Amino acid sequence: MIDTEHAVFLDRDGTLIEDPGYLSDPAKVRVLPGVPDALRRLKDAGYLLIITTNQSGIGRGLYTERDYELVTDAVQSELGVELDGVYHCPHTPSSGCSCRKPAPGMLLRAARDHHVEFVHSWMVGDGERDVMAGLALGCRGIYVGRNPTPPGAHRAADLGEATEFILSVRK
Repeated sequence: MIDTEHAVFLDRDGTLIEDPGYLSDPAKVRVLPGVPDALRRLKDAGYLLIITTNQSGIGRGLYTERDYELVTDAVQSELGVELDGVYHCPHTPSSGCSCRKPAPGMLLRAARDHHVEFVHSWMVGDGERDVMAGLALGCRGIYVGRNPTPPGAHRAADLGEATEFILSVRK
């Protein structure tokens, strides 16, 4: 029998790093305050850390897969915490693909790859589509940001506050 894992699925832009829009230059990666510490705390608590990020700039021709990979390498380096997985959707919103959030395709693929049990996992993001992708699969959702909180999700000011909530609920 395969052991199942608990994960925190994380949006990238606006949740872990600043979102300048269509980020294609690794030199412009700016980690948000408190993110490395929050990720270490989640990792120490036994959660897998998995990024799921929509990257329509690839589908729009604004940057290449290679540009995305270089930014991803910079993000992982700046975070200072080993991520268990990074998944992206390169499609535009009009493509109708099953991987672009709020569709759950990236989370489903990550769950298969890492034996994740959704009921004990979380989706944290700064957009309604991020949270809705997780909620659709039975994850608990945390919305970080200033817009109205999607139904069924918890609200946090930032990843540090989201981490506090996740760890308090797990006790």
